[in-house]
Formats: sequence, structure tokens, C-alpha cells
Amino acid sequence: MALIADLASFGAAGLMGAMWLWERKLSRLREEQLGDAHGRIMRDEERLSKLTHVVEQNTTAMTRFNEIQRELCDAVKDFRQELHHVNTR
Repeated sequence: MALIADLASFGAAGLMGAMWLWERKLSRLREEQLGDAHGRIMRDEERLSKLTHVVEQNTTAMTRFNEIQRELCDAVKDFRQELHHVNTR
């Protein structure tokens, strides 16, 4: 605040100088905030990519597990039918 009062004593030019300094400070702060936000977004994108890959792998594994389980059930049914057929002879 004292800086503004000192610059204001220089008249309109001082006030414009104070406003310019203030704008530059806020601009630098905003640039830092944008840089930080960009860094977080990039890290989040990398994490989401890894998460998506894991979900895809899990889906593939679950699908394959389901297929194997179905094949096993079919094999047990076939075996049971064969046993039943042999016992009825």
C-alpha cells in the first residue's frame, strides 16, 4: 500500500506504473497457477491411462475365466451324460 501511495505522488504516471506492477504480479501468479494445474492434469492423464489399461486387462481376464468356466461346465455335463449312458446299458 505504501508503494502505491509513493507512486501516486508522481501523479497519473505513478498510478499507471503502480497498476502495471500490480498487473504483472497478478499475471505471474496466474501463470504459476496455470502451470501447476497443467502439471496436475498431465499426472492425472497418466494415472487414468494406467487405470484404463488395468481395467482392460481385468476385463480380458474375467472374460477368459468365464469362457473356461463355461467349457468346464460343458465338459462336466458331457462326462455326466456319458456316465449315465454307460450305467443305463
